[in-house]
Amino acid sequence: MYDLIIRNGKIIDGTGSPWYYGDIAVEKGKIVKIGKLTNCQAKEEIDAKKQVVSPGFIDMHTHSDLVILDEPLIEAKVRQGITTDLLGQDGIAAAPLPEKYVSAWRKNLAGLDGAPDISWDWTTVGEYLNKIENNKPSYNLAVLAPHGNIRMEVMGLDDRPATNEEIKQMQQVLRRSLDEGAVGLSTGLIYPPCCFAEMKELEALCEVIAEYGVPLVIHQRSEGDEILESMQELIDMMKRCGAHLHFSHLKNCGKDNWSKTPDVLKLIDQAREDGLEITFDQYPYTAGSTMLSAILPPWAHNGGSEMMLKRLEDSELRNKMIQEMATGFKGWDSMSKWAGWDGIIITSVESEEKKYCIGKTIKQIAELDHHPNCAEVALDLILHEKNGVGMIDFVMNEESVKAILAHPSGTIGSDGLLGGEPHPRAFGSFPRILGKYVREERVTSLEDMIRRMTSQPARIIGLQDRGIIREGLAADLVIFDPDQIIDQATFEKPRQYNLGIDTVIVNGQIIIQGEQTFRKPSGKVFRRSYQDFSKSNKELIY
Repeated sequence: MYDLIIRNGKIIDGTGSPWYYGDIAVEKGKIVKIGKLTNCQAKEEIDAKKQVVSPGFIDMHTHSDLVILDEPLIEAKVRQGITTDLLGQDGIAAAPLPEKYVSAWRKNLAGLDGAPDISWDWTTVGEYLNKIENNKPSYNLAVLAPHGNIRMEVMGLDDRPATNEEIKQMQQVLRRSLDEGAVGLSTGLIYPPCCFAEMKELEALCEVIAEYGVPLVIHQRSEGDEILESMQELIDMMKRCGAHLHFSHLKNCGKDNWSKTPDVLKLIDQAREDGLEITFDQYPYTAGSTMLSAILPPWAHNGGSEMMLKRLEDSELRNKMIQEMATGFKGWDSMSKWAGWDGIIITSVESEEKKYCIGKTIKQIAELDHHPNCAEVALDLILHEKNGVGMIDFVMNEESVKAILAHPSGTIGSDGLLGGEPHPRAFGSFPRILGKYVREERVTSLEDMIRRMTSQPARIIGLQDRGIIREGLAADLVIFDPDQIIDQATFEKPRQYNLGIDTVIVNGQIIIQGEQTFRKPSGKVFRRSYQDFSKSNKELIY
């Protein structure tokens, strides 16, 4: 007798192949039989008639790094059909984290990853993964090694080039983090301290990941004004290194730049034709979301959050920031210039005093405060909240979103910030794509989009035992109604779950069924480990 049988489902197996009817038997967390299992019995059965059964979705860009230590099951994620989260994004994340930087780093992450009531008692990637594991998560987690954390461990938070010796030390920290289980390297070239690095530093780290066969997952330095130049310099660098390049939340920002989208995709196609592996992830909205302090020029962040806050108290430096935010400059994109003050919405704050700002644009807040200068209002808010402010920024257009979504090299990442009144992508990304863009607008086929939500991300981060419905592989599964699935979350009311997803199964355990949620310790913490057979060829071992 099996543990579970799913009967009569329309199976979309994650490979991109056409759907087929079949039953699926699950035993001890694995798929053990697929076919017409009429004479078989199980302890539990699910009738999936008129529904699709697919592999569990893999979220390739998440900011659940701290929340997962407080909430072992993040319902906003799992109710989208997500069975695996990829943490450690944008080069600024939880680990590694030397003890002396904990206070400064908490402030740096507050606007991005929130500030849950947890103990910050880890220092390495390995210890961080152990902490997640000890919290008994209900779904699966993997982590990238973040460039900013690695740089901070070696040389602090200063805005200066790394010496050759410091670069060698960073390579050692990266190796240690990969050996402890990280599945790749991330960086965010708009975020401190990553934005302080020269390209030779990043290239040296990419030489390490090329040996390990893992990707660079990158928030590139420009996503609008200089996006083509930004992409080209990365493509050239990765051709020298021979490593896999994966763009985070690929998009084209700013009205003046939207026409560049076909050229962005041509660059990817040409690089792939030249033999470079390039992939990307994307969320299906015309607005982004990050910490409000990302509107500040890079020099404002030199030395970390405390130094940035002190600069905000200096009227001369403030004026310089405001001038540069209004225009941008070569090598730095100004988000406030792209979005305008009526296109930036506050999603979260730390203090009760400023709760009234949540859900309002900077322009609306300025009007409520009877303040004539929106830029000053934004800087005052960052200072008052000690950098603990999140925002939504409207900088994209629908045509670009759909063009990028149609590209076969893409995967999906919610990029969900979970605090306050978040961007609706935290609750609705995956069902929005399957409902709006696949069923209604036919941007691509259902089979291909499921591939890009499952087996493609699994391959990129080295999860060889899931992402496909196949006998012997892990039973991470989603059952949904293809005619009903759709997001409900909106910018006005973001904390709403989707329609159409009936059942979510993680390692053979039912976690979501209808309106019910089961907080079982069924998740796994993935550690990608390596055996050194030769310097240039490292074999993946689980």
